Amino acid sequence: MRRPGARPAGAARRPDRRAPVLAHRHAVAAGLLLLLVLLVVRATLVVPVRVSSASMMPTFEAGDVILVSRLAPDVEDLARGDLVVFRDPGGGRTLKRVVGLPGERVAILDGVLHVDGEPQEEVWVTDPLDGYYTRVWTAGEGEVVVLGDNRGNSIDSRDYGPVTEEDLVGRVLVRLWPPGPGTGS
Repeated sequence: MRRPGARPAGAARRPDRRAPVLAHRHAVAAGLLLLLVLLVVRATLVVPVRVSSASMMPTFEAGDVILVSRLAPDVEDLARGDLVVFRDPGGGRTLKRVVGLPGERVAILDGVLHVDGEPQEEVWVTDPLDGYYTRVWTAGEGEVVVLGDNRGNSIDSRDYGPVTEEDLVGRVLVRLWPPGPGTGS
């Protein structure tokens, strides 16, 4: 004997007409959650930045988009070759490469970067300065020396001296656009 409202044996199950509506609602909810997570991450952890000049060529070209940490790095956590964004003396935000750490004596002698008297191999510099340029800096406590990779077309520590820890804004994490090999460090 069959219960009232029960399907007869072998009868086909009717499709649930609510399934497409529920699937759509789940997709919208997942999309909204993803958008919320992205907004929180952008507001607190990272920010995309468009490179505005050719001073970091060939690593980055004007128009490239990079992802920068919003957490200002401690000078002690930086390594030579790291790419950082900092507040320059004019009040703008600038992207350069760390070439000298606290207490290091940095010099450009005959177009070659020297740190504490040792010449440095810089694979990211394809067009070094001519041999007539010579300059020496010493990074103090809580300071770093920064240079652009395109040495002939960069305003950097050669112009305004070492960058203080208070002026560091973030560290470059990765290039977003155009797709390519990482950060060059």
